[in-house]
Amino acid sequence: MVKKQFPFEFTYQVFALIVAIIIVHAIYVAVVRPNAEAVLTYQAEMMAQDSDYVADRSVWVLIRDFEQESCFILLFWAMAIMAYKAVLAVRERALLQQDLLHITEGMSVLPEDTRELSRPLQALPDKDRESLLPRALLTALHRFRSTRNIQDTSDAVRSVCEGESERLDSELSMVRYIAWAIPSVGFIGTVRGIGEALGQAHKAVEGDIAGVTASLGVAFNSTFIALILSIVLMFLLHQLQLQQERLVLKTQDYCDEHLLRHLQVR
Repeated sequence: MVKKQFPFEFTYQVFALIVAIIIVHAIYVAVVRPNAEAVLTYQAEMMAQDSDYVADRSVWVLIRDFEQESCFILLFWAMAIMAYKAVLAVRERALLQQDLLHITEGMSVLPEDTRELSRPLQALPDKDRESLLPRALLTALHRFRSTRNIQDTSDAVRSVCEGESERLDSELSMVRYIAWAIPSVGFIGTVRGIGEALGQAHKAVEGDIAGVTASLGVAFNSTFIALILSIVLMFLLHQLQLQQERLVLKTQDYCDEHLLRHLQVR
């Protein structure tokens, strides 16, 4: 399973990153930065005409710098990765609505019956057969046939589900890294803005504070946007984890309801 999925998933992640870079950069070049420059020019003209003029905060100015652009690229990349994981989880949850074993109520399953029950599972398409539920059911049937012990069969199902839970959690490591990287990129903008402001301190002493103000705006805007995007990303990440955890728990319940409670040893 891992050997077949990893190349495709890696290719998907690289392609998603490239697409995110192209789309976000195109929007910034065509829309964001021209509008931000227009707003700043208008505000400068109004300040020159009226010393009491107070400029309103513009969204275009808030997101116009390179750090904010990088944060948006990382956000959309992480969302693409999570969307792929969510689609897989939805597809696997669809199997929970199917009767894969065709065991009727009151029917007892003996070790001799497991080979016949395994055939519908083995006849599933490759993508479905590699999902969690068919793998858990096949593992349980094989274990029951070999050990003739119901407790060992239950432990086998639990082991498969726990292993799947750990795998799903480990595969989200890239998203967690991006969730950490977004605030870090924002702090880079903060350091850059403060450094530029300090470099123009001599102008502020002379009474020209425009450059210092603009540099401090870069510092605060980058952190502000990065923290907001990080909050959004962490919310989506926790929703995905909740969906995956529910998938594992419902798979265990399915195995208990549709197989384990029917097992019987002579």
